[in-house]
Amino acid sequence: MFELKTISGHAATVLVGQLAVMAFGVVDTVVSGRHSEAALAALSVGSAIYISVFVGLNGVLQALLPVWAELHGARQQTGVGRSVRQALYLWIFASMVGMAALMSPQQLLEWTQVPETMQGEVRRYLAVLALALPLNLLFRIYGTLNQALGKPVLVTWLQAASLLVKIPLSIWFAFGGLGLPALGAVGCAWATLVVSVLMIALALWMLARQEIYRPYRIWRAPEAPDWPTIRSYARLGVPGGLAILVEVSSFTLMALFIARLGTVASASHQIAASMAAVMYMLPLSLAIATSSRASYWLGAGSPHRARAAIRTGLALTFGAGAGQSGLIWVGRDMVAGFFAAQPAVVALGASLLAWVALFHFFDAIQAVCVFILRCYRVTVAPLLVYCVLLWGVGLGGGYLLAYEGLGAHGPTRTPVTFWAAGAGALALTALIFLMFMARALRRPGPQLPPA
Repeated sequence: MFELKTISGHAATVLVGQLAVMAFGVVDTVVSGRHSEAALAALSVGSAIYISVFVGLNGVLQALLPVWAELHGARQQTGVGRSVRQALYLWIFASMVGMAALMSPQQLLEWTQVPETMQGEVRRYLAVLALALPLNLLFRIYGTLNQALGKPVLVTWLQAASLLVKIPLSIWFAFGGLGLPALGAVGCAWATLVVSVLMIALALWMLARQEIYRPYRIWRAPEAPDWPTIRSYARLGVPGGLAILVEVSSFTLMALFIARLGTVASASHQIAASMAAVMYMLPLSLAIATSSRASYWLGAGSPHRARAAIRTGLALTFGAGAGQSGLIWVGRDMVAGFFAAQPAVVALGASLLAWVALFHFFDAIQAVCVFILRCYRVTVAPLLVYCVLLWGVGLGGGYLLAYEGLGAHGPTRTPVTFWAAGAGALALTALIFLMFMARALRRPGPQLPPA
C-alpha cells in the first residue's frame, strides 16, 4: 500500500504522545476514584466541561494542519513561519474565549441540573484549569506545526516526559502530604497546571534552539495582523473547531445530564468516557498522519498521490477500529474493575463499556473522514451533520429515552441509553462522511493558501 510505512510510522509516533496526554485524564480518574466517590463524580462533570471547551478551541488551531502541510509540500519554508505567527492572533482570541467560559460555568451547571453539592468542587476545578488553557492551546500550535512538517517525535517526547511528572503530582495534590492538604479533584487540576507550564516552556526552548526549525524563520518579529490571511484561516478553523466541539460535547454533555442520576451513574460514565477517549487516540493519530501526508502531496501538486495516501489511511483506520472494539468488548469487566473499587460502579461501568465498543468503531471511521475533508476545505457540511445527528439524534435521543420515555416505554433512568443513542448517531455520521469524502476526492484539490 502506498505510503504505508510513512503514515503508520507518523501515526505511531503521534499515538504515543496522544496516549501520554490522555493518560493525564486516566490518572486523574483513578486517583479521584481512589480518593472518594464524590471526587470522581466532580471530576466527571468538571472534565466534561473543560474537554468541551478545550477541544473545540483546539480544533480551530489544529485545523491549520493542512495549511502548513501544503506550504511544506510546496517548499515555502518562510511562508510556514509567517503563517504560524499569524495563527498566534487566533490563539489569543481563543484563549480569551476559553478562559471566560471556564471561569463562569454556573449557568451551564444549573441548566444541566448538576447537584448543588457537586457544583462548588466543579467550579474550583475549572478555575484552576482556566489558567492552564492558554498554555495548552499554545502547545497545540507547536504540536500541529510538527505534525504538518512530518516531525511529531519532538512533541511525543515532551508529552511522554510530562506524564512522568503528572502522576506523582496528581497523587500528592489529591491526597495531600508534606504540608499540603488533600485537595481531591482540584488537586488533579493543579497538577495539570504545573505540567502545562513545564511543557510549553520546553516547547518554546526547543523551537528557538533546534536546527530543524531554522529554515522556517519562526522567530522573526511578529507582523501586524494580516486580516485576509486570518479570515482564510478562520473560515477553515472555526467550522472545524465548532464541529469538534459538537462532536466532543455530544458525549461529554452526557456527563452533565447523567449527573442527576447520582454519583454511581456519574462515576460509571466517567469510566466509559475515559476509555472511549483513550481508544479514540489511535484513529485520531491515523487521521492526523493521513491528512498531513495528503495535504503535503496536494501542496506538491500531486493529487493522485494524495488520494493514494488517503486510501492507505482509511484501510488502517478500519482495521484498527475493529480491533480496538473487539478488545474492549471482551475485557469490559476487567477494565471497569481497574478504574473503580465500588461494586455498583464496576457493574454499571462494564455495561456502558459494551456500548463503547460499538460507539468507537463508528467514531474511528468518521474521525479520519472529517480530517480528510478538511484537506479539501470541506468544513461547513460536516458541522451541520454533527449538529443534527450527534446533538439531535445522539444526545437528544439519549435524553429523551432516559428522562422522558418514548411511546409506551417509560424513562429508562440509566446512562446506558445515552451511549446507545450516541452509537447510532455515529453510525449515520460515518456513512454520510464517507459519501462526502468520495465526492471530494474527485476534485483536483484546493488552491495553495496565502503564505
